[in-house]
Amino acid sequence: MGETNTEKTSKTSWFTGLKAEFEKIIWPDKKSLGRQTAAVVAVSVILGIIIAVLDVFIKYGVDNLVKL
Repeated sequence: MGETNTEKTSKTSWFTGLKAEFEKIIWPDKKSLGRQTAAVVAVSVILGIIIAVLDVFIKYGVDNLVKL
């Protein structure tokens, strides 16, 4: 397997690296964030409705099979 580095790094270098990574992030603007949030909520609601409808049909199907 691969070799692992067992040296412990100092906490300050870890926080420095973390800060450098956070500076690379491209944060979305409010308009884009709002549209993406609305899309996620809409898709979640639609999928929830589809799953609920399928669940009802499957429930009635299994109930009818059990009654036979």
